[in-house]
Amino acid sequence: MSGLPNCPKCGSEYTYDDSIQYVCPECAHEWSKDAVETSGEEERVYKDAHGTVLVDGDSITVIKDLKVKGSSSVVKVGTKVKNIRLIEGDHDIDCKIDGIGPMKLKTEFVKKA
Repeated sequence: MSGLPNCPKCGSEYTYDDSIQYVCPECAHEWSKDAVETSGEEERVYKDAHGTVLVDGDSITVIKDLKVKGSSSVVKVGTKVKNIRLIEGDHDIDCKIDGIGPMKLKTEFVKKA
């Protein structure tokens, strides 16, 4: 795999790099590298249980008692968590909860504080 994008016009995988643009040898289509970079995947928007947009560094509040897997501990309703980090995956939030430690949470069980 060359790491170059397929041709947006014909889908050919045989594109090549020509300094400031990409060229498709099969259909002769030329397009700029900037167009490829901006047309990539859109950034995911993370929303809490009430639809408020979350960003890295926000403070959140837990809205449901959450059992900690592999432990007898419970994260209680109203627990405030500071300085969250948003990540890709099943659990969207990476954080550190006082008294429990590092943990991953789902956005559907929190609200922005």
